[in-house]
Amino acid sequence: MAYIMVDIESDGPIPGDFSMISFGAVLVNEQLDKTFYGKLKPISDRFIPEALAVSGHSREETLTFEEPNIVMLNFANWIKEVCKDRPIFISDNNGFDWMFICWYFHHFIGTNPFGFSSQNLGSLYKGIEKDTFKTFKHLRKTKHTHNPVDDAKGNAEALLTMKKEFGLKIKF
Repeated sequence: MAYIMVDIESDGPIPGDFSMISFGAVLVNEQLDKTFYGKLKPISDRFIPEALAVSGHSREETLTFEEPNIVMLNFANWIKEVCKDRPIFISDNNGFDWMFICWYFHHFIGTNPFGFSSQNLGSLYKGIEKDTFKTFKHLRKTKHTHNPVDDAKGNAEALLTMKKEFGLKIKF
């Protein structure tokens, strides 16, 4: 299986009413050298200034970003290019990140290369530790900056550490 670690930034809580502003993805392998970065033009006039501020972009800047259909098609092509096996979506907060990626794929290109399921990195770590109060975030090497490529890379580093140090059985 090919694990793709994803992180998204948005200007609100749900897709459709609000917009995914940017996202990053990294193919989980030892090198972490295959990445994708997409910056998407808003699809709605609605946005929450505090949510948008997290991304580090202004509303005016986001209006110059690429059309979402082009970004999502490019992402689908990147997934095909880097994945030898079935792509598996994984993220720190898959309830949020998956919701946007899945909606955007189906809305703009009519299909989702990841299928209909996703995995949660935090829940995986809690299971490894057998403790629902544990967090994996100390396993990141790359600083969490809200640049989605940096954040996806840091989460991928944590997953690699789970394999190496905790004996997680996983195929990359």
